Amino acid sequence: MVFNSLHFAAFFIVVTSLYFAIPHKFRWLLLLISSCYFYMTFVPVYILILAFTIVVDYWAGIFIEGSEGGRRKAFLVLSIVANVGVLAIFKYYNFLNDNLSLVLKGIGYRSLPPHLYILLPIGLSFHTFQAMSYTIEVYRGKQKPERHFGIYALYVMFYPQLVAGPIERPQNLLHQFYEKHQFDYSRVTDGLRLMAWGLFKKIVIADRLAVVVDNVYNDPNRHHGLSFIIATLFFSFQIYCDFSGYSDMAIGMARVMGFKLMKNFDQPYHSRSVGEFWTRWHISLSAWFKDYLYIPLGGNRVSIPRWYFNIFVVFLVSGLWHGANWTFILWGGLHACYLLIASATKKVRNKAAKASGLCNYPSLNNALQVMFTFAAVSFAWIFFRAPTIHIAFHIVKSMFADTPQDIYALTHHLQSKLNLGLIGQELTIAILSILLLEAVHLIAGKRSINQLIKSQPALVRWLIYYGFLFVLVVFSEPISKQFIYFQF
Repeated sequence: MVFNSLHFAAFFIVVTSLYFAIPHKFRWLLLLISSCYFYMTFVPVYILILAFTIVVDYWAGIFIEGSEGGRRKAFLVLSIVANVGVLAIFKYYNFLNDNLSLVLKGIGYRSLPPHLYILLPIGLSFHTFQAMSYTIEVYRGKQKPERHFGIYALYVMFYPQLVAGPIERPQNLLHQFYEKHQFDYSRVTDGLRLMAWGLFKKIVIADRLAVVVDNVYNDPNRHHGLSFIIATLFFSFQIYCDFSGYSDMAIGMARVMGFKLMKNFDQPYHSRSVGEFWTRWHISLSAWFKDYLYIPLGGNRVSIPRWYFNIFVVFLVSGLWHGANWTFILWGGLHACYLLIASATKKVRNKAAKASGLCNYPSLNNALQVMFTFAAVSFAWIFFRAPTIHIAFHIVKSMFADTPQDIYALTHHLQSKLNLGLIGQELTIAILSILLLEAVHLIAGKRSINQLIKSQPALVRWLIYYGFLFVLVVFSEPISKQFIYFQF
């Protein structure tokens, strides 16, 4: 059951209505049962995996508080091993096994480990990291262990952010399950507006762009030049609208019920550097790696070589977190290189900006930095999206082949010659939807869109709502697609 389905719409209406109708003392149970049902609509048996890690982490938290010295640390290690072990088996076993098999074959071994035909539990990386943050925070003394087993289970399984985040911390979310949330019209409409915007990103923009991206990346031998450039740029917006759209819907539906989830995206493509990009993109994951991996490794308070090592470790692990494929590892490594090159060339770039006079034109300078950062990030997305490293390098080598001929075809209304999968009106709608997205971002940078709508007279507000509903119905991509980050 995905957010962009009629099944989920009915589920959300029923659960939310019951949430406000029943006494506060039973609401945690309603949300826990609803979250279990939500997760079991994917692969029912995999709820047993969640149950296993929930039981382990619940007791680990209690034992950590009641222990001292080495025993305390042992319970933390037990919790981490249990969570990482589940990830290793279901997400990384075949990847590690396939690479090990290649090595063993190379040195003459014939007896190879078996390949497991197992389906990756949906959202496994997300709720695993959220569970790990709980035991780590208890170990650090920043969070008291949760004694109510049902509330702790709900912390891990809360359905709005169960399968694709935001990855919450216990300090932010656990106490909210004890708070009594009254029905508040203003808050409810705020949440519904955010949900509608997230749905627009998903079904109008992301799913339409996916037609082009899938057509080109899934059959690269039929494409060249401008097709690869367009598909890559479209994927940059597809993955943003797909993932941030999910986050908007998750945050919005939680807000309807009175819960506050952390912001997960902050206009990342308006960043002026790759470093800034990672403070705006998937904020909850970036913060997780910073607090639980980068800082424990020493952060930037170490020697330069060790700092380089720390950066590479964090981004390589981040790449591997996204998927068991060398393409993701290379994507993470590429971002690490971006950061290190930026750091090493900072003084030179500043001198060049002063010498060229760009510093006298801050708006132009900022625009160029944003464009360069977007280009670098988009180039890295090639390795994220390509099924294999071989295909990724094929696309990189072919991106500028026959580009003049392709531009001629495009400017003479011969889009079908590019074999993009979208032609004519559909391609125009895709481009206009991206422009609309950026227009909204520019307005939001100066004034809250939500406050702008709320400040309008009732008639204007309802005209906006009905107009937006019309757009969702008429311009949504007819074939609904699963959210990209569900596979992680």
